[in-house]
Amino acid sequence: MEDRTAAVADEPGCLSERELEVLKLLATGATNQQIARSLFISPNTVKVHLRNIYEKLGVQSRTEATMEAVRRGWVTVAGALMAAEEGPAGAPAAEAPAAEAAPLPVPRQPIRLWQRVYMLVAALLVVAAVWAPDWWQSRSQALALTPLSDVGQPQVAPGARAKVTRWTARSPLPDGRSRLAVAEVAGKFYAIGGETAGGITGQVMVYDPQSNDWLEGARKPTAVANVSAAVVDGLIYVPGGAIGDGQATAALEVYNPISDTWQSRAPLPAPVAAYGLAALNGRLYLFGGWDGTRYVATTYIYDPASDKWQAGTWLPAPRAFLGACALDQQIYVAGGYDGRVESNAVLAYDPIGEGTSAGPWAVRATLNQGRGGLALVGIYGRLFAIGGGWRNPISFNEQYDLRTGAWSKIESPVTGQWRNLGLVARGNDLYAIGGWSGSYLANVERYTAIYQIMLPISAGQSK
Repeated sequence: MEDRTAAVADEPGCLSERELEVLKLLATGATNQQIARSLFISPNTVKVHLRNIYEKLGVQSRTEATMEAVRRGWVTVAGALMAAEEGPAGAPAAEAPAAEAAPLPVPRQPIRLWQRVYMLVAALLVVAAVWAPDWWQSRSQALALTPLSDVGQPQVAPGARAKVTRWTARSPLPDGRSRLAVAEVAGKFYAIGGETAGGITGQVMVYDPQSNDWLEGARKPTAVANVSAAVVDGLIYVPGGAIGDGQATAALEVYNPISDTWQSRAPLPAPVAAYGLAALNGRLYLFGGWDGTRYVATTYIYDPASDKWQAGTWLPAPRAFLGACALDQQIYVAGGYDGRVESNAVLAYDPIGEGTSAGPWAVRATLNQGRGGLALVGIYGRLFAIGGGWRNPISFNEQYDLRTGAWSKIESPVTGQWRNLGLVARGNDLYAIGGWSGSYLANVERYTAIYQIMLPISAGQSK
């Protein structure tokens, strides 16, 4: 439903029609979520309206806003009292006319004691009805925080960037962002969707490492967070993701970097977000995630040629926020989070094993520490696990050598918490983009993974 902004013209500088509707519902004691449901708008839009209401009325809280509305005659004390008795669902009181018709003059009567007491109790109930939701909403928001979103989390400034030798800071994102999808095509990086301080976004930003600049691309039709991207034949595939309020989607949308356009493809067999994703031999492989209700261990395989999904062999255990990447004709799945602990498990998936008695999964050496919300990439026979720190702080990243089958520690420019970031490889370098570390990060960090030393070759003198 489109938001209405027609002004209510009863006095200069007053509220818009929509803001007045929000204010009336606020006076009933309704929470932001209840207001959003009543008006068919998002909770973030409610927050924007409340900020505008506070500014226009010159108030600082829900209580002050309600009392100012009563003073101006937009909300009646009787209506607010009725709403307080009925609860936030008392919609008729919230939608009463802004001002009642003036009564006919009557002889003034002295106010009796019981009437004074009644009026005092009524006023106290109005204040309580307005103040209590402030306290209860802050408490319920803290309790309702889920791993699918950082909206509502108390934000703190990230710690100072660590002085590390192989990491170089590059031009940051225009805005801090986490839970995004990142892909590389033809030397350029595409940061797609994710979550910002303003909520879930469909914005696409394109980074050119040569010029060290960001440009904006065509927005993703479905704004999502907790997503990953994979590239097949120059097209960027972004399946599923979270669309808000912890709900997952099954939509598959594909971006063409050349034409800067999006198109829809066959949806997933079931909604899922916060999964691991990798492309191998022209197919997509999606592992685990969150289906909007619980953590899952599912495996889905997508063939772009036929535009069809099929089920694969499940993970040994449910988990989300895991890393996945293809290397040496296998797909490696590392880390993850199941709502309780961060996993240090590492598995190798071989598509050839699908349908055989041996199965496609094999156990590999574990990470040095559990990591949820990490990013994983593979180049030159090595895996690089960057970030994590959901419950346990991190002080290092890790790399895995396929030849030795062991993980070793590598330095990190962000310590403590660095989760839900994007990671891509280009040549000998890795680029870590965005993430969360007490607040939404705009960082772009380049890591020189492989050093190449060029030695001069001199021709020997002929004899």
